[in-house]
Amino acid sequence: MRTITIANQKGGCGKTTTAINLAAALGRNGRRVLLIDLDPQAHASLGLNVESQDSIYNVISRLTPRKLRLENIIQRIENSFDIVPSNILVGTLEQELADEIGRELKLSEVIATIKEKYDYILIDCAPSLGILTVNALRASDELIIPVETSRFSIQGVEHLLDIVTLVHDRLNHAIQCRVLITMFDSRLRHSFAMLETFRQKFSELLFDTIVHTNVKLKESAVLGQTVAVYDKYSRGTKDYYTLSKEIICAEKKQASAAQTPASQQPVPAQAATSPASGGASVENKVFSAKMETLIRQEVKDVQQLFPVRFSYDAAGAKSVFVTGSFNDWSLDDHCRLKQADGKWEAVIALKPGVYKYQFIVDGVWKEDPRNPNKERNSFGDINSLIEVTANG
Repeated sequence: MRTITIANQKGGCGKTTTAINLAAALGRNGRRVLLIDLDPQAHASLGLNVESQDSIYNVISRLTPRKLRLENIIQRIENSFDIVPSNILVGTLEQELADEIGRELKLSEVIATIKEKYDYILIDCAPSLGILTVNALRASDELIIPVETSRFSIQGVEHLLDIVTLVHDRLNHAIQCRVLITMFDSRLRHSFAMLETFRQKFSELLFDTIVHTNVKLKESAVLGQTVAVYDKYSRGTKDYYTLSKEIICAEKKQASAAQTPASQQPVPAQAATSPASGGASVENKVFSAKMETLIRQEVKDVQQLFPVRFSYDAAGAKSVFVTGSFNDWSLDDHCRLKQADGKWEAVIALKPGVYKYQFIVDGVWKEDPRNPNKERNSFGDINSLIEVTANG
């Protein structure tokens, strides 16, 4: 289970929009998601048409006459996507918790009761760096900082990273930080200039995905819907779907890191003596017949992989990926293209078959301009098609 705080003390950066639509996109990828609205303005709740007298305040506060458990106030939004609503009373928690011992752990204690029910818990914070935001950081493993491409945003990120360092030093809690570019207007030169500045300053922290300016994101919030429900073909839907895939890709890396090192794996049994053979050495059979059949099939499949070279001309690009039906449209280092003389290239081993694919250039999805084989997809844009034949 991953707990992710979405925070920025600067308002108007797409924080709540990201919380709502990322949660929905993760849910549509088969993950169980809980969104906790920790903002007294309750924008995430209002943006999903959720109004309730009961909120996270009734769970954390010791002074409320109506004390509730977290599971009592959870509301279902979509399949696999739930929300814990907020209201104006949540703002009083800042003062109530000010003199309490262990005040930074209140949200962690609350979340601990429902962790097993969800794959992701997202926390939407208020645009401030108060006790509630510190509670969210202490309860989280990861932090996403949404920023629009402006000079003031850089300073905001630096201040928030200082708070993360403080949480690490004072509370002995490490948090993985990522920066998400939002509200990106590709029509303006200024946007690209600031994007380059962010890349130079926060290169290791930036998501590859960029969320572009899209009126559908604002319209969907007005109607209390996620953008995927409001317009599943919109740029906003596609951007947050891509972001969810990028986040999900990290699951594989975490699972791989959690595996036991090979040096600690059990060693297969060596030769053993059999009394029936007068003490002669008899080698244990390591694999059953069924296992040997499976191994032969796997080896056969590996031998049928053929190298396919993907290339894209983009001299000014900072990052280029290729993704498609061959890797479940995921983003990882295996599908990152390398630059050489203005051309980006990658060789990927594929089995025979027909595949759909697109390039992602600086966060923007693009078809292959040199491939005439195309089809329109459910997002309203174009997938390129490639066939890998048995003769390579």
